Amino acid sequence: MDKMRLLFSKTGRAVYISHLDLMRTLTRAFLRADCRLKYSEGFNPHPNISIALPLSVGAESVCEIMEFKLIEEKSPDEILSALKSQLPEGIEALHVYESERKVKELKWIKICGVFEYDNTDAEKMANKLNEFYSAESIVISKKTKRGIADSDIKPAIKQIEFEAKGNDVLVSAIISAQEPTLNPELLCDAVRQLKPEFAPDFAKFKRLEVFDAQMEVFR
Repeated sequence: MDKMRLLFSKTGRAVYISHLDLMRTLTRAFLRADCRLKYSEGFNPHPNISIALPLSVGAESVCEIMEFKLIEEKSPDEILSALKSQLPEGIEALHVYESERKVKELKWIKICGVFEYDNTDAEKMANKLNEFYSAESIVISKKTKRGIADSDIKPAIKQIEFEAKGNDVLVSAIISAQEPTLNPELLCDAVRQLKPEFAPDFAKFKRLEVFDAQMEVFR
């Protein structure tokens, strides 16, 4: 059977499931749904599945993409219907379809988030954050495979905006998904490193949609 894709969401309590546990959960769901996954060959066979952009623990998403192959022929609707009743709370199968585009074409992610402050004027802080992110470059120290290095994250931010809502500051952004990959947590790290007085007490993020380089929805 040709390579297929599952579009799914991970919200609520499910955000605390690690990537490896998520892979195990999805594998078991396919098994219970009587959708037999194709396995790799060799001494340690494993299910032929992969998630396009692994999600950080604690983050929500309504646009996760998993690739898989089945041994037998089943229609996308059959697979989706079977999976829906087998997934745990917080993980929902949204769409199953044939894979036609390469994952490397996925370029941008639209996210939203909340910066929470205990004792700060949210309106003032939103203005300060918008000003901070309007800079031509934002160079921070970040972990790489070779250790700690300086990196300018501004080219990986296509769009970003902050606005006050009650005591919180809401963030809406479009950031690079690949080459380079920008973890939303680095948006907080940048503030903590360069303007610690603007740093939130707590922050959380949610993926809303994924796009290609031309800002067309990626599927």
